[in-house]
Amino acid sequence: MPKGIYLDTNLLVLLVVGATKQDLILTHRRTQQFCVDDYHLLNETLDRFRHIYLTPNTLTEASNLIAQHAEPQRSKLLTNLAKLIRLGRETLIPSQEAVKHSLFTRLGLTDVALLEVISPEFPLLTEDVKLYLAAQKAGENTAINFNHLRFP
Repeated sequence: MPKGIYLDTNLLVLLVVGATKQDLILTHRRTQQFCVDDYHLLNETLDRFRHIYLTPNTLTEASNLIAQHAEPQRSKLLTNLAKLIRLGRETLIPSQEAVKHSLFTRLGLTDVALLEVISPEFPLLTEDVKLYLAAQKAGENTAINFNHLRFP
């Protein structure tokens, strides 16, 4: 049984945008591929895990993406990200170690850092197909494809 779950950047952005104002999901440029039902499904999925785990790389990327919105929502979005950071568990993978991963040049720093920390006890929830497939190769039960939950 998993003890916690890691979130990819896109789902972290969805979580923060939806928590701020669900109507923003359809208008924020980084969540337009989702709908309000996806936000609810994400919350239902996360409720099955004791803790949400994050990496500094994912948080930085999500912060930059979330901030690509006008005021006054921009400040509210970042305030909600700060709340989530305080509630989550953060795992640091030194960049010098992450770049040694064989998939670094294909997936980038944020995603390979996630590949370094996931396990069956701490799987990854992602909607990124390339990241999901790479996580599956890393081991059985190390990733959940959010799209499989959205479109069963």
